[in-house]
Amino acid sequence: MLKIKNCPSCNRTYSDISLSYCLNDGSLLSAPYISDNFQQNLFDETLVLENEIPTVVSNTNTKPKATLEITLENNRIYFGENFSVSFQRTLRIPDDGKKYPLPPGLSEFPICKVSDYADKVPESWKQHGGVFIPMYQREALWLEFDNSYWRPNVVKVAAGKINAVTGKTWNQSLSDDEQDYMVCPPQKWLDGFKTGQGTVRQFIAMPLGKGYTVEEQLTNKDEFGGIQLIVFEPKEGKFPDEMPEEEDRDEGPFLCVSKPFEGESSETEMGLAAGGKITQKIYPDKYGIDTWDENNFGRVYIHIVNSAMFHRITEMEAPSTPITAETYTEYGLPWFEIYDEHLEDVMIGEELYTIKPVKLIDKMKGLFKQEENLSILIPDKQIKKIKTKSDKIDDGEW
Repeated sequence: MLKIKNCPSCNRTYSDISLSYCLNDGSLLSAPYISDNFQQNLFDETLVLENEIPTVVSNTNTKPKATLEITLENNRIYFGENFSVSFQRTLRIPDDGKKYPLPPGLSEFPICKVSDYADKVPESWKQHGGVFIPMYQREALWLEFDNSYWRPNVVKVAAGKINAVTGKTWNQSLSDDEQDYMVCPPQKWLDGFKTGQGTVRQFIAMPLGKGYTVEEQLTNKDEFGGIQLIVFEPKEGKFPDEMPEEEDRDEGPFLCVSKPFEGESSETEMGLAAGGKITQKIYPDKYGIDTWDENNFGRVYIHIVNSAMFHRITEMEAPSTPITAETYTEYGLPWFEIYDEHLEDVMIGEELYTIKPVKLIDKMKGLFKQEENLSILIPDKQIKKIKTKSDKIDDGEW
């Protein structure tokens, strides 16, 4: 007789009953039960940090690797020593059928650890661990990735456990059939769900339970919300361990402008919905899936709350919302465009192609047009060009 746990999503079974999450898709495992007909699954060694940012390290036939240490510093989440991510407050793009250039970063969202407020957060958060950020309803964000240019990582991003690149439900493994991850660099930003070639629909915060979020549209549930990230290290020997002698990096732009905003009166958890269209590619993995060590990774669950819930939990005020895209443009402030014609774009997934943006759901619900959703004209002189490096070698005259 042997006690085991079972994953309700993928039906994997585990003999290590101290494990809380499925190592295949991240779902919460069942309570332990007795089985007399059990064969050990893929994973022999596991480690889960409860009530902190959950991180898992696994091993089959090779020596276990150290878990990536995940830390929080200055509103950035660090995965090991090489990779970090921040969540940038930004302008909400009009959903008017046009594609807009990349909006600016206005400031970083404040990030708080769930474990620091364990007596005030919902019980489910204690199971997921991780962190939380405050957002206003209909506010936009984008993800900013930073790591060493000579030693790339790969990152998977999900919203409500829906992959933001493919629209598939959360799976912790990397897929080589349909690229469901991003290689950083060259990927420095992610502004939304990939819904077309060279196009994403902006990440917009909306309350769970109203039918707006991509999670609710694709699963008919409002179970998870928030954002989920997992970062993988490259295999040993694939890239240098130390910086080469010459370093040439192109830092992304950041601006800080905001105005006061009247906060929400009722508490709610939030998920991500789809907004207006932004020109952005998801670059193919030129190194190949075998470059990445799927046994050496870290992951984090980012809960999203509105300003009222954030204030109740932390006794701090959420930052005021950014100015509207219209006002920003009237002041002559810059938008951004990437010169990345030499880089390709991964194919769009069928699931995300069909999602409805916030504006369309508003119309279906009989709601009035939002003021910040009015079309804007951006003069060419306000669009700053950002160059990316090409791997192409030019020939000359011999």
